[in-house]
Amino acid sequence: MVRETRLSPTDFIYPLFVCEGSNVRTPISSMPGVFNLSIDNLVEECGQVLALGVPSVILFGIPGAKDARGSDAYAQQGIVQRAIRAVKKAHPSLVVMADVCLCEYTDHGHCGLLDDHGHVQNDASLPLLAQMATTCAEAGADVIAPSDMMDGRVAAIRQALDAKGLHETPILSYAAKYSSAFYGPFREAAQSAPKSGDRKGYQMDPGNLREALKEVEQDLAEGADLVMVKPALAYLDVIRAVKERTNVPVAAYNVSGEYSMLKAAAQNGWIDHDRAMMEMLTSIKRAGADLILTYFAKDAAKLLG
Repeated sequence: MVRETRLSPTDFIYPLFVCEGSNVRTPISSMPGVFNLSIDNLVEECGQVLALGVPSVILFGIPGAKDARGSDAYAQQGIVQRAIRAVKKAHPSLVVMADVCLCEYTDHGHCGLLDDHGHVQNDASLPLLAQMATTCAEAGADVIAPSDMMDGRVAAIRQALDAKGLHETPILSYAAKYSSAFYGPFREAAQSAPKSGDRKGYQMDPGNLREALKEVEQDLAEGADLVMVKPALAYLDVIRAVKERTNVPVAAYNVSGEYSMLKAAAQNGWIDHDRAMMEMLTSIKRAGADLILTYFAKDAAKLLG
């Protein structure tokens, strides 16, 4: 009766990985219970998610072929665009978010284009990210979620969406995305680890809080409708600071490494899985997150009933 923070399935956004093929359900070894899914199985999974009361999913595409420009990311018949159409046709009430980034689609694994010296080309990447956003929105994505951390990408995406008449498509910006060690399992799932170098040049330094607030402010000025902090657990103070300084919904990404650590500890009998999971998710909401992207969405929704 007097609990201050309550979880609900409606707090969750479920991340899903979609790949080419049919009847594909490939386990991700570092993320027990998470799979690479072909579109047919993705549609079935989304039905289960919706039945549990989880209102939204975010899709990450794994193309059949990659190239230096990440061409499948913004193709009209790209893997994620086809997946969006299929999911929205089968489950029109499900809120489908499209992650917008090139890392899953490039053969070098970086979030933007590279020059001849292997350096990310920020400005040259913006038109491709904007094109990906528009093709996903035209396919039926309800929300566009750019995660690339290129400077100016929110403005480029907003302008491109508006030019296509997609004025009402909201942007959920990964505004404060840190260069984190907790992304490892995701990179296995999305096959997106950089082939050379790292992403420290465009993702944030884990020691910086004021920079996060600056990034959030900039993205909101460029037209973001919602903002995200990623990862969640090691950045609860950042979630709180962002929440206190903005009047838009704040999302937090309970990332793959956080998920896998708990799963591994539970499998070894070192921790009570369900209690630890709910405590973890409650802490993220208590810190100020209005929305939680989490691989625990189905497990938690089942417990919440």
